[in-house]
Amino acid sequence: MSANWTAFTTIVRREVVRILRIWGQTLVPPAITMTLYFVIFGSLIGSRIGEMGGYRYMEFIVPGLVMMSVITNAYANVVSSFFGSKFGRYVEELMVAPASSAVVLAGYVTGGVLRGLAVGAIVTAVALFFADLPIKHPLLTLLVLVLTAIVFALAGFINAIYARKFDDVTIVPTFILTPLTYLGGVFYSVSLLPDFWQKVSMANPILYMVNAFRYGILGVSDVSVSLALGMIALFAVVLGVIAWQLLERGVGLRS
Repeated sequence: MSANWTAFTTIVRREVVRILRIWGQTLVPPAITMTLYFVIFGSLIGSRIGEMGGYRYMEFIVPGLVMMSVITNAYANVVSSFFGSKFGRYVEELMVAPASSAVVLAGYVTGGVLRGLAVGAIVTAVALFFADLPIKHPLLTLLVLVLTAIVFALAGFINAIYARKFDDVTIVPTFILTPLTYLGGVFYSVSLLPDFWQKVSMANPILYMVNAFRYGILGVSDVSVSLALGMIALFAVVLGVIAWQLLERGVGLRS
């Protein structure tokens, strides 16, 4: 128990130090990017769109943009950190250390969650200069943030396990994660889509995360909140089991 706790806290401490040491790469760019989104989509385009879901367009897109920043940063932190440990060959020290695979996984995922939440807090602070956020359900809002960060930290871990070169780290975010995020209801309500595309959108996991988070802040959602929470929890459990099994078997780690 003591060895596992020491291993967990060591991994988390290293991840936090890594995030803070290169804060110019981990914390600042998302804030700048989201500020541009707020100005271009919220202020300029939003003034022409008017209201959506009973709120100003700026207020409507803020939850989605915060969620987008949490998703991308939780994912990026774990995939880059764990792949870096493979590339630097010090992952072998983890494999022989007296710590269980679940503890190693939990340490990296916690690091990803902390970065996701930190960036989410920064983006939310920036958003307050552009829109009023009532946060109608604070506990639900926090729960959705944490669960979503866990889901994508786990997804980043799985990507890092299978990655053999640096290009493999960028393929999933570029060709899968980014399209799913933009099509996940960040900038629009899926109720505006034709019936066929509404049904197609329901296959997008990010749709549930964005809408559950939007409900927590604004009280409006395109999907059932209980269904959304159930889906997010299911994704977390499934990806957690997969990541743990891959790590336990040493997939991508042992030659």
